[in-house]
Amino acid sequence: MTGRRAWRVNHNQPDLKGQVALVTGGNSGLGFQVALGLAHRGARLLLPVRHAERGREAISRIKAECPTAQIIPLPLDLSSLQSVAECAAAATKYTDRLNLLVNNAGVMAPTRRKETKNGFELQFGVNHLGHFALTAHLRHLLENAPGGGVVVSVASLAACKGHIQFDDLQSRYRYSPFGAYQQSKLANLLFAMELARRAGEQGWNVHARAAHPGWASTSIIANGQAASLPAPLGRIEQFLGGMVLRVMGQSAAHGAEPILYAALSSTARDGDYYGPQGHQERRGPPGPAHIPPTARKGSTAARLWDVSERLTGTSW
Repeated sequence: MTGRRAWRVNHNQPDLKGQVALVTGGNSGLGFQVALGLAHRGARLLLPVRHAERGREAISRIKAECPTAQIIPLPLDLSSLQSVAECAAAATKYTDRLNLLVNNAGVMAPTRRKETKNGFELQFGVNHLGHFALTAHLRHLLENAPGGGVVVSVASLAACKGHIQFDDLQSRYRYSPFGAYQQSKLANLLFAMELARRAGEQGWNVHARAAHPGWASTSIIANGQAASLPAPLGRIEQFLGGMVLRVMGQSAAHGAEPILYAALSSTARDGDYYGPQGHQERRGPPGPAHIPPTARKGSTAARLWDVSERLTGTSW
């Protein structure tokens, strides 16, 4: 446990000078804290954001705490496969390698079913398919990294209750806000497991792990379910949800620790899952997380991979 506590307070190790990292959703919440942690350790950051102004604000905040940070903003809308491809192409203009890719951005439980620009259910499309496509487009940069680039997929405790509904992946026939969210987070975990398996079997110079933040106090409720409710109800939902996360969970900074642990710890292993070590993995220092049985099914992971390739038009 001493080593895990040391992880929390030591912002200088490991030294990432000369390394390049890309963090989705790095302008707020968990992604911001992950980006800040990587900047403190000397990594050069590629920061893809949907709103340019929010990106500029995030960069200013990071540089206020880490004046030497090197940060390049990139446009990215994970709800558009064209934007995903353009973001990856833009990344190649700034670097010939990518040491770390943190697939963090996400949408949680809008009350009404919404679609991406490509017609996918919003949560499945953004949380899983957008990141699946982005990783595929960035694979050559990851493989160019000495020792292989590390991909960390950010899942959730919600994955434990998820099921991949292959007969209705886009929730067209029956939409449940949290059911769709749980499916998307299980998909994140299955993607990490399958990427690690395929990389090992086929000799790809890529490492894949997964992590979850426990119950972290971020803006995901405000940007998800609360945003899709009428204004008065949305404010109540945001207040109550935020209070529960603060009381029973932990800060975004502490929630980012399992993600940084998965990305950087010398004890992190490909195909493994990391999260808080406290009660029911809601809070606490980082370490191994429980992998739900649904995420251990190789046949499900392989089928999801094949479907994801077809839906996104990508090929590995």
